[in-house]
Amino acid sequence: MEFNLSTFTFELINFLILVWILQRLFYKPVREMIKRRKQQVEQTLAEAAQMRQEAEHLKNSYENRLQQWEKEKQVTISHLHQQLETERQQKLLSLQKELEQERSKSHSAQQRQQQELQRHQQTLALQNGSRFAAILLQQTAGPELETRLFNLLFSQLNQLPEDCQQSLQALDSEKILDINVSSVYPLSTDQKHQLEEKFTSLINKPLRFNYSQNPELIAGLQIDIGAWALHASLQHELSGFAEFSDDF
Repeated sequence: MEFNLSTFTFELINFLILVWILQRLFYKPVREMIKRRKQQVEQTLAEAAQMRQEAEHLKNSYENRLQQWEKEKQVTISHLHQQLETERQQKLLSLQKELEQERSKSHSAQQRQQQELQRHQQTLALQNGSRFAAILLQQTAGPELETRLFNLLFSQLNQLPEDCQQSLQALDSEKILDINVSSVYPLSTDQKHQLEEKFTSLINKPLRFNYSQNPELIAGLQIDIGAWALHASLQHELSGFAEFSDDF
């Protein structure tokens, strides 16, 4: 095969024309399209990178928010537990105080009941003792005991305080002042004379003596002068003993 310059030249020209046509009509638009595509890809990649950064930021923000929520939840739970524990302690203290108050009230009530029972038993004992003493004295009392009580009363009249004497002098009586003398046994003439002489010396007024017997006195005397009452009897002593038992 022989080399033909004209053919080679013609082929070269055809090739150059083809290259020019391709570059003019096809290669340049392809390059521009590739360039635009590249720009779009780069823009897409940039947007994707930005979106990825935003996603990472949102992820970090979400994780931080979750951690913050978890901390807040733990703090809230801890605070709630503290409040519940405080309320529980307060309720326990209040309940303990109420129980102590109830125990104190119950103890006080029991003490009062015991004291009342003891007081009642003591009162019954004193009353029984008073009744027993009254029965015993009724069986043993006699004129001799009454004479001793008369002498005791007369000795007390001899030692009567000055204010009592002044009170006797101040008794109101328009005419005659009655002196009522009660005894279990009749007084002797000498005893009556002693009483009349003594009261006449104590009271500077006209006197009238009234004598009577009262078995309820058991033994002794009772002298009533207006609002005054002088007692020297077992019945009066026993009644005072009974009153003491009521006040005990």
